[in-house]
Amino acid sequence: MTRLYDRNPRYSAVDGTVLRGWSAAAAALPAGELILAVDGPAALDWATAARDLAAAFSAQGRTAHLLDLRTHEADWDTVLERTGDAPGAPDTDRYYLPLSQSPLCDLYSELPRAERPADGVLIVHGPGAALVGHDVLWYADLPKRYAEAAIAAAELPVGVNLGRHREPGDLRRLFYADWPMTDAHRDALAPRVDRWLDLQDPAAPASIDGTALRATLAELARGPVRTRPYFNSTPWGGQWAVRELGFEPEGGNTALGYELIAPEAGVLVGDDADAQVELPFQLLCVLHPEEFLGREVHARFGTSFPIRYDYLDTVEGGNLSLHLHPREEYMRGHFGWPYTQHETYYVTAHEGDDPRVHLGLQQDADLALMRKQVEAAIERGEEMDVERFVQSHPSEDGRLYMIPAGTPHASGTGNVVLEISATPYLYSLRFYDWLRKDAAGNSRPLPYEHGFANLDARRQGTDVTRDLIQEPRTLREGTGWREEVIGQLDEMFYEVRRLTIEPGSDGASDDTEGRFHILNVSAGAGVVIETADGRTHDLAFAETLTVPAAVGVYRVRPLGDRPVHVVKSLVS
Repeated sequence: MTRLYDRNPRYSAVDGTVLRGWSAAAAALPAGELILAVDGPAALDWATAARDLAAAFSAQGRTAHLLDLRTHEADWDTVLERTGDAPGAPDTDRYYLPLSQSPLCDLYSELPRAERPADGVLIVHGPGAALVGHDVLWYADLPKRYAEAAIAAAELPVGVNLGRHREPGDLRRLFYADWPMTDAHRDALAPRVDRWLDLQDPAAPASIDGTALRATLAELARGPVRTRPYFNSTPWGGQWAVRELGFEPEGGNTALGYELIAPEAGVLVGDDADAQVELPFQLLCVLHPEEFLGREVHARFGTSFPIRYDYLDTVEGGNLSLHLHPREEYMRGHFGWPYTQHETYYVTAHEGDDPRVHLGLQQDADLALMRKQVEAAIERGEEMDVERFVQSHPSEDGRLYMIPAGTPHASGTGNVVLEISATPYLYSLRFYDWLRKDAAGNSRPLPYEHGFANLDARRQGTDVTRDLIQEPRTLREGTGWREEVIGQLDEMFYEVRRLTIEPGSDGASDDTEGRFHILNVSAGAGVVIETADGRTHDLAFAETLTVPAAVGVYRVRPLGDRPVHVVKSLVS
């Protein structure tokens, strides 16, 4: 039986249940006088959360005392200096920061000494609360999309950034300082958190105790799992995912679809939508790296999940910006990410008379003139003749366009692109954005100096079509199915394949062979994944699934009465 795209895939909790509300969480706290540390990201409304938790304790006859750790923040200049963003430094980059390696204790002038109260509960709350001596540890979470959207929309101008809870939000700090610091801190706490709280509904948060949290993640790390998808809106965004997948974005279009971007992805756990927690996907890699990633992948990438899947929807939208991504040495030296940002575009669908993919340089492109046109567009609003410098290729359904780091590219209007890429995703070095303005009338940031510093002039002329727009090559086949390699380059650490499975067949056999697989249904009704230990997981059109390394042998069975295409990627 086939079904429609599921925007809220959900998995059952193991060895516990998801509770709802502050009262339920408070009632689960051990009796007696104790110090409760409630840690979490800066973007939470900490004052309200602490007040509501204290009220829940009071209603149960327990006295609650509050200690807001944020009142011990160091002055802002000290925070900047400690996190690699010294004020007034001559080499300050207004677009990016090296990924911060600073611990959360750098936010504070001095950590307070908490004394266990003579009566009731002392609630130490705020980012880094676990750094203060405590008896019980809770982690209160809010998915990252909330902070990013709030800053972009200026809906939550105060309290989003670490170390600056009374000041306006800053995306640059959020991406390159706050998130790396918070993630490292959260990951270190995961083995000992006593309760995990999801504050997407701050008045009635969902929560799960630490034992059930870890048991559930252990179970998910051994079987196929899908993350909760969502779409961002941008000035170039389209309407395909609105029509085809049922999304209703507040911004009016479905530009960027987060199918599986590990640093921001979440997995929904609970029996129903009224009692579910969204757990960070990253915790699967942190707590079960070899089972989930595979031994060799873990040795190479640590606990970083190295491949991402997202959609770029420009149907009834506009061209993406002309941009490229940092080459490996530059990525390490300037931005601090240990591996680079190779990408591919797989065209899932297209509309319009002549949709295009911009990719690679024209033969003997005049890069000095290209720089002049880029600067003229920025400084004087003059149009850039993009195709004078960058090739334009017809967009074909089912075609993969490979984009090694340093290669200029853009998806044109009318495309639905499944972007299969290395995980780093915050380093789009843009040259040109078609003179677009945002809702406030501002131009998009264009860090073109970084772009030209990374431009790979070798990717030009006929070499582009030969190397980057490859013809499928059959890898293996069986009755009613075949697997093709559709994209592989020696310089890229992952490859992209495609399974074609005929309706009514027994499907394709496969084996993770000790490294995770990612699957996406790019055409047809869907498939069912069957593992050797008896698990099953269905996957509908446009959905993305991770098959952990620990799965081993599995089978992909087709659904519906048409051939099914399943795009697959893995670390080579």
